[in-house]
Amino acid sequence: MQVVTTLGQFIIEKQNDFPYAKGELSRLLRDIGIAAKIVNREVNKAGLVNILGDAGSTNIQGENQKKLDVYANEQFIAALSSGGECCIVASEENDELVRIDSAVSKNAKYIVAIDPLDGSSNIDVNVAVGTIFSIYRRVTKEGPAQLSDVLQTGTEQVAAGYIVYGSSTMLVYTTGKGVNGFTLDPSIGEFCLSHPNLKIPSSGTIYSINEGNYVHFPDGVKKYIKYCQVEDLATQRPYTSRYIGSMVADIHRSIIKGGIFIYPTNSSAPTGKLRLVYECNPMAFIIEQAGGKASNGFQRILELPVTDLHQRSAIFIGSADMVSQAESFMQASKA
Repeated sequence: MQVVTTLGQFIIEKQNDFPYAKGELSRLLRDIGIAAKIVNREVNKAGLVNILGDAGSTNIQGENQKKLDVYANEQFIAALSSGGECCIVASEENDELVRIDSAVSKNAKYIVAIDPLDGSSNIDVNVAVGTIFSIYRRVTKEGPAQLSDVLQTGTEQVAAGYIVYGSSTMLVYTTGKGVNGFTLDPSIGEFCLSHPNLKIPSSGTIYSINEGNYVHFPDGVKKYIKYCQVEDLATQRPYTSRYIGSMVADIHRSIIKGGIFIYPTNSSAPTGKLRLVYECNPMAFIIEQAGGKASNGFQRILELPVTDLHQRSAIFIGSADMVSQAESFMQASKA
């Protein structure tokens, strides 16, 4: 009989890896897991209730908020507020920091940055969407937590993860000691360890980029795409193009099968479009822990200075050899 390890059991077993945490980090991860189950329930029945479509508002990025975006944001903030381990939530859907001022939480040790529903433009067409989260220890010692507690470089993350709501729902996370994946078993309502010690292949045959924006890409990206399309048996080219439009889903596929996900700068987004705090840094932490690589084309994502809550960045992320190859095209074009 196969022994099933649930997310809660796994977190408790690994708690000794973080003696300074005294259980707070473990409880925080469990809170995120609970909120993920609630959001998963709504995602799965979204076509049956009046929860699809626009909420009639825009977020700080100027993007239309979908109803499920708003719902997911509320659920994760509620879960993180009730546990007492988190003093600030920085959400992609909120203009400002969400301070948790309860007597228990205001002196908590942890900061959570979250993209509650990545890829929400796919909601109405039943395509995989996801959640991305990142956890930091606060750096201020006295008084209320500050913006400086959030604006830490990616190397300071103590945990990061994502949930992909697809044909099955998976929670994948790292605390800096490898990456593990848990699949939600709806029959028991638990995330169960299904992908222990995930490792991304060093190379792959899939590249993921929105080629509809090709004309606006930097020359290095254009040349890399052409490289991917040239026939060469020794390197298994031409590569296959796959683009879902949900960062979580595209990168999850890369972790399992190998590949590269690229969201470069373009003429309308000269510094990049994806958010460094909510998307790039947590995904980079996960990918590096799985043996992959994450770059903005020239510099390691996790070492980029963070100066703004909603800062944007380009990203080249996935199998290490493929990212290095793409970087070589970017650097050659800049020379």
